[in-house]
Amino acid sequence: MAHLIPYPFGKLVTRVLRELDAGGAVLDLPREKIVRGPLSMLRALDGPRAAPSSNPPHPQPSASTEAVGAVSTLDWSVHMHGARAATPLGPAAGPHTQLAQNIVLGYLAGLRIFELKTVQIMDELAIPRPCIDVRTVGYNVEWSQELKLEQSLEEYVKASMLLELAAASEKLELEPGFDEFLFDMSVGYDLAGIRHERVQAFLDGMLDARATVDRLRREIPAEWKHLRELPFRTKLSSGITLSTFHGCPPGEIESISRHLMGKVGVHCIVKLNPTLNGPVEARRILKDVLGYGQTIPDSAFANDPTFDEACAMVTRLESAARACGRGFGVKFSNTLVVENPGDFLPKAEKLAYLSGAPLHVLATTLVRRFRDVFGDRVPISFSAGIDRKNFPDAVALGLVPVTVCTDLLRPGGYARAHGYLVELAQRMRDVGATNIEEFTLRAHGAATTTSASDAKANSTDARQGSTDGERSSKSAPNRSATSSPDASTASSASRVSAARLHNTRLYATSLLTNPRYTAAQNAKPPKKVGTLLELFDCVSCDKCVPVCPNHANFRYTLPKTTLPVVKLVRERDGSWTRRELAPLVIEEQHQWANFADFCNECGNCDVFCPEDGGPYIVKPRFFGSRSQWERWTSHDGFFVTRELVLGRFEGRAYELEQHGARVTFRGPGFELEFNESRLDLPLSARADAGVEADLTHLHILRWLRDTVLSAPTNYAAS
Repeated sequence: MAHLIPYPFGKLVTRVLRELDAGGAVLDLPREKIVRGPLSMLRALDGPRAAPSSNPPHPQPSASTEAVGAVSTLDWSVHMHGARAATPLGPAAGPHTQLAQNIVLGYLAGLRIFELKTVQIMDELAIPRPCIDVRTVGYNVEWSQELKLEQSLEEYVKASMLLELAAASEKLELEPGFDEFLFDMSVGYDLAGIRHERVQAFLDGMLDARATVDRLRREIPAEWKHLRELPFRTKLSSGITLSTFHGCPPGEIESISRHLMGKVGVHCIVKLNPTLNGPVEARRILKDVLGYGQTIPDSAFANDPTFDEACAMVTRLESAARACGRGFGVKFSNTLVVENPGDFLPKAEKLAYLSGAPLHVLATTLVRRFRDVFGDRVPISFSAGIDRKNFPDAVALGLVPVTVCTDLLRPGGYARAHGYLVELAQRMRDVGATNIEEFTLRAHGAATTTSASDAKANSTDARQGSTDGERSSKSAPNRSATSSPDASTASSASRVSAARLHNTRLYATSLLTNPRYTAAQNAKPPKKVGTLLELFDCVSCDKCVPVCPNHANFRYTLPKTTLPVVKLVRERDGSWTRRELAPLVIEEQHQWANFADFCNECGNCDVFCPEDGGPYIVKPRFFGSRSQWERWTSHDGFFVTRELVLGRFEGRAYELEQHGARVTFRGPGFELEFNESRLDLPLSARADAGVEADLTHLHILRWLRDTVLSAPTNYAAS
């Protein structure tokens, strides 16, 4: 219904903690995809001995047998804004970070640095639908957070508390320190909007959430009342990533950054656009090198800064950050403005935003160019076409955080993040690295190929850009092992800095000839089987549940059943004519449905469904409240309680009410009463002449009620 309704905190607590207690999937994330920490991952890899990582971007340096064999511990932790996060991996500001349950799912899958979805003063945008297309690469026509500012604040407080509750329950069995996570705010797109009192209230609430935390802790159900007094964090974030999208000019970017650091009092990362490559180079890489046919319009470059302007701005903002004692960095990159292909997203949208494989090359090229100017002294955050195979490469460049969006929209959803950390553990073990800095030194041979002069030069950059607690790329001390010779000496910082530059040049160059980023390798859409999706039964691929970033789609189970198709027609003389047609046969045990409150009709489940029609459109849609069901008359769907079921089929509304054995069924122009034991014979009836009462709808309403309400967990039944 393209309108998100946040779920009550107490009900989320109940579902998450009960599913953790049960020992199975949590929010439909399989238990085996929950990441407990690097040591358990390392033990799993050593279970039988895994083969070296496949498909490296370029030949890997060999590590000695002794070095590899010595890896008995692993630490993925990094620091950002002076705080520790257990992994550098996180979701980018986007569909995975706007509802509380999204963030919980990411946390369970090992994400630890959450770039919250961008907020702005215009919080009542009409987003075109569908708005996401990741059939091949990625396109979207989204903007910012789809909730009101006040709702966004509450969702982020709920999410933070849920993560702490999950860890405190001890059912996750997290390794020591693996519970540590960071929230990074994201705001846009102009100074006037950011200064608005409602945006300021959001920022104030994120910096001091005591009032919201104290209110929500009282909503923790009595079943877990012992957790109400947890010392929940009340400063949810200390930093902001500034989105400079939609033609934000250089002067405005600088003014906003100074305002955030100086007036709001937060650390600042400026998210830059791929247009910094310039029109000639951006088009050359996209078309000539990678073979994509998308058109980058001239308007994409019109108001954006040039690379030289951006570098000058960064230099000034570095000084401003030091003057006010704040951290400063940059992020590569925003999505790329291209002309909308128009074959999936609404044709009325002339422009779309490109992500995925081609953006990875464009953004990494900018990282290399930026470091050619600034060395390693300015921390860099990264989000562009990250997937399982290139995540370790981005980590080896010293990028913090490394965030992902497009790939998590593909089959498997949040569970795909588990594979990212498997790949990182494998790659670290292959080179004998026990922490991120060691991995940086060894990943591409920098420990042996970086010259002493390079190290000395880069140590100067590192000293210039460092303040205590503010170097986002500085790894945390290893908690479970003694420091290695590679990363514990006084000169290690300069060697790591030099290694980051070495790895950046090597990796960025390799991407320009790597076929996995070309159009030819990213042109195959998901397979369609040519059949139409129906209300019940389908090919049962189960793809629609994990690909939804909001967890709106769900599975329910029932025995195979046959529903009678009986139609009663009221004749003019008051009698009834009965017609019985072929029954409705439900052949599949597993069925799928949609929870309307979480569905913003982004279209992603339609992309990956093998059948045509779209699960979010065709499958049973359940509303979380009667008021929402009554409001969205344009949408078929259901509202279910034990005594009352409301249903809409092809725009016509029906109502089933049951008290004891007495069943009342109402529809357009009729009201019938039955005894539960004889649903084919009304005890009493009121109907307009000529009206047909289709009892099929009665049976469907009862069947859905009994099935959904008897399920162990789903949002519609809570």
